[in-house]
Amino acid sequence: MLLALFAAAGLGYYAYRPLQLPATPFEFELKQGSSLKSMARDMRQAGLLQQEVLFVWLGRLLGKSTQLKAGNYALERPLSPLELLDIFTKGDVSQNQVSVIEGWTFKQLRAALNTSPDIAHDTLNLSDAEILQRIGATETHPEGLFFPDTYYFAAGSSDLAIIKRAYRVMQQRLQEAWAGRDAGLPLQTPYQALILASIVEKETGTPADRALIAGVFVNRLRKGMLLQTDPTVIYGLGEQFDGNLRKRDLLADTAYNTYTRGGLTPTPIALPGMAALQATLHPAKTDALYFVARGDGSSQFSGTLEQHNRAVNRYQK
Repeated sequence: MLLALFAAAGLGYYAYRPLQLPATPFEFELKQGSSLKSMARDMRQAGLLQQEVLFVWLGRLLGKSTQLKAGNYALERPLSPLELLDIFTKGDVSQNQVSVIEGWTFKQLRAALNTSPDIAHDTLNLSDAEILQRIGATETHPEGLFFPDTYYFAAGSSDLAIIKRAYRVMQQRLQEAWAGRDAGLPLQTPYQALILASIVEKETGTPADRALIAGVFVNRLRKGMLLQTDPTVIYGLGEQFDGNLRKRDLLADTAYNTYTRGGLTPTPIALPGMAALQATLHPAKTDALYFVARGDGSSQFSGTLEQHNRAVNRYQK
């Protein structure tokens, strides 16, 4: 009985004692599907916890094990384990959030940040190139460089800090995905994978088709065929696109027109999510070289032009 009282007192002391942050702000990613134990392990490896056991015990005692909320967090001050559990399970009232959506362009990302009343708008008068310079990016074009996710921040945080976090997360996720890629892909660099993943992201109408769509594009690259994908043309048209893609648009040459130019586009065309990255680096094994939208979000895949033309007549005309 006495030991139990001492243990309870020790756990209570631990629960309210602030933990020193390894850096300020301290950025921590709580990955989708993380368990309380794996989260504690990641926190220890990041330098926030000295050991994991007490944190896990506290979380289980409070019934927090199944309430973890994935996202990217920025901690601005030392917090107790109890405060951390509150933040990571229900979103502490001092934490605001902004969601970056798969398939967005960088322009849409900037617009979302600009409309948030809880963010300090330090990028309003900065060009895209200046933003890249401020966050330490080595790329010269911003498209596709920021990971789609929910980002948590304290009120008044700089939009530049959130953009930098999204950039760092994408760099980490891209490198991890690239390291585990299938052998023999017609992609030479992680950036090329990012480009193709952005195209897969924009072409996918239903998740079940994602790996097959990636497989079609990989097959086309291997054979030296044009990718011939409408989203790249639309991206190249920019402000000229009025919502209706015409035949003349497919014939109008731009750096992003994959009907007139071979290979990948010069840059990504959108923000790809993790599923698109994984599909691109682990494409379905398929003989298909063509696909066409069925009209219900799914696609019909074909191995020959004759089959594809029949599918087009069936589903598009």
